[in-house]
Amino acid sequence: MPKTIAEINEKIRKGQAVVVTAEEIIDIVEEKGLKKAAEEVDVVTTGTFGPMCSSGAFLNIGHSRPRIKLGGGKVYLNRVPAYAGLAAVDIYIGATALPDEDPRNSEHPGEFRYGGGHVIQDLVAGKDVELTAETYGTDCYPRRRLETLINIRDVNEAILFNPRNCYQNYNVAVNLSDRTIYTYMGVLKPRLGNANYSSAGQLSPLLNDPLYRTIGIGTRIFLGGGIGYVAWHGTQHNPSVPRTERGVPKEGAGTLAVIGDLKTMDPSWLVGVSMTGYGVSLMVGIGVPIPIL
Repeated sequence: MPKTIAEINEKIRKGQAVVVTAEEIIDIVEEKGLKKAAEEVDVVTTGTFGPMCSSGAFLNIGHSRPRIKLGGGKVYLNRVPAYAGLAAVDIYIGATALPDEDPRNSEHPGEFRYGGGHVIQDLVAGKDVELTAETYGTDCYPRRRLETLINIRDVNEAILFNPRNCYQNYNVAVNLSDRTIYTYMGVLKPRLGNANYSSAGQLSPLLNDPLYRTIGIGTRIFLGGGIGYVAWHGTQHNPSVPRTERGVPKEGAGTLAVIGDLKTMDPSWLVGVSMTGYGVSLMVGIGVPIPIL
């Protein structure tokens, strides 16, 4: 008989739920058939772990004495610029932000040794991060400069918010030219010397739920080693692409915007990466459960 989500949740609470990965379910279906597998398995787990440039973190650092208005000023974390166009002590550090002094690709290919993704990983690892800020004074926020160390344990809030993760299907990158090129898909050798792809394949969350029947706003997920949620569809979400008879998109389609408490996350699942000749990013671990109803 079909199961309900409430029944599955009750089995989870009792420790009786049968949970397998998206890889394991393939062998179970081959051995027992689709109907029997659906009766026996309650949840299939999916996941992905790769560079996701549309990632970042909101921080509320708390008020200094005397108070300072970061909004409208300039803020740096370990010399990496953070966005300060918010309220007095709210900032956003993006995964691809670079220090002003980074040479970028002036000496091609650039190394991009440290950036926003690394700052986020350092924060999650519990390391002290240097904050420097310069701004204008007001009657209620007279301070104009701040240099201090912040730690994720001490800030009021630290929220990972990623506008686009978990791309549903993606391109394969090759290089037809006669020179090596450096891209967000990695280093591509000349004359079809290699082919790089970005997909978790049979583990991919949105390839296992191609029509978004169970994954949606409010879905509770594994995010960066902690608990997160699907907040909205991600940027560039395009569910209207051509699909196979089973609904699998033939090109890039759905995406997820995700959110979670950065203080509960693990630096093993949020990893700053340097991509030669391209820039910096953040590798994000995401796991999504799919109930078998």
